[in-house]
Amino acid sequence: MTKLSVNINKIATLRNSRGGDVPNVVQFAKDVQRFGAEGVTIHPRPDERHIRYQDAYDLKTEVYTEYNIEGNPIPKFVDMVLKIKPTQVTLVPDAVDAITSNAGWDTLKHKDFLIDVIKEFKNNGIRTSIFVDPDLHQIEGAKATGTDRIELYTEAYAHQYRLGNKDAINPYMECAGLANTMQLGINAGHDLSLENIKFFKENITGLLEVSIGHALIAESLYLGVENVIAMYLDRLK
Repeated sequence: MTKLSVNINKIATLRNSRGGDVPNVVQFAKDVQRFGAEGVTIHPRPDERHIRYQDAYDLKTEVYTEYNIEGNPIPKFVDMVLKIKPTQVTLVPDAVDAITSNAGWDTLKHKDFLIDVIKEFKNNGIRTSIFVDPDLHQIEGAKATGTDRIELYTEAYAHQYRLGNKDAINPYMECAGLANTMQLGINAGHDLSLENIKFFKENITGLLEVSIGHALIAESLYLGVENVIAMYLDRLK
């Protein structure tokens, strides 16, 4: 069964829009785990416009499933991850002004940099994952960095699936096949939803984990968080 990690950035966005501490991100993380989520994901950015660096520290003792911290490995981020020692760190090459992640790593161009960063994290017992586009050359490049896993960037799949183009799954299937051959673990995330997750799961062999935030929170406005988590878990069986 593929694990569901809930990205709680949108809860922090809602909190920050009003000030104060409502909704409380730590309590929300505790609740989604109680409802069955097998992990909690956060993605702190330098401007702290949603998840704050202090949130990352506050969550350390409250995430008892899997704790996944995403981000661009700038020095401040690396220092924080090494202090917290989450279950997994997912490296994402987002620009400072990016609204949301919009591209995977060029694992060939940035090979040496990624090797150094990943070695540091793995020496500290932290599982590593690299956010990548569904491109066979980038999967090969990821393997050369020493990472434990890749996270397939699924925006293109989600967009095309919504238009009725199920063939959009094909490059992801090819990349998953190559990753499995090279013994790279496979995660996935970005714009996955109740609408498209089942088809993705059924076609991606060896899918270990999906990280879902925006869609899950939006769906929960209508259906309730506990119900939505149960619906995802059913689709991921």
